Amino acid sequence: MKQMKLVSRIAVRTVLAVWQMVFMGPSNAASPVDPSGTWLVEDGRARVRIERCGARLEQICGFVVWMKESMDANGQPLRDQNNPDLAKRSRPLLGHQLIMGLKPGADGRYEGPIYNAENGKSYEISLRRDATDLKVKGCMLSILCASQTWTQTMNALPGQLVGMTGDPTGPRADKEWVQEARAKPSTTAPTAQRAAK
Repeated sequence: MKQMKLVSRIAVRTVLAVWQMVFMGPSNAASPVDPSGTWLVEDGRARVRIERCGARLEQICGFVVWMKESMDANGQPLRDQNNPDLAKRSRPLLGHQLIMGLKPGADGRYEGPIYNAENGKSYEISLRRDATDLKVKGCMLSILCASQTWTQTMNALPGQLVGMTGDPTGPRADKEWVQEARAKPSTTAPTAQRAAK
């Protein structure tokens, strides 16, 4: 009987330890669940691809990869005409970066700025991935807040950008978020320098 109780306790402790490692991580602090993927916004007008960004890929960036209406009445791509940066006003809305490097927060959320092309302004948001949805909360002046639920998508619709970020068939990161290729040390430079001496 004592052996059964001991085995039961060990089994329960093992299950709890495994559960903690899988769902909570090695510490008791809530760590954000990676929200990477493609998400349909609540009103169904756009899909946003969320992916890791930043020097150590610890932040989250997001790009518009599909729009229900991506062309104007003349059949031309809708442009980012309200952007405060004049250089960005001619860029197409389809493929632009709207989530700018959200950082992991203390309560399992990612927090930081989102750009609204409809008015050219940026707002602070937080997002958190639940089991099947992405909960997005945005605030203006910390007093006017609204929440949305985005739904993950697994298919590609006609006109959706499916290429890697920066590729011709993918979205484009703002210049400050472009992942630069790491320069490899040259093995021929020292030889060429020695030969010149």
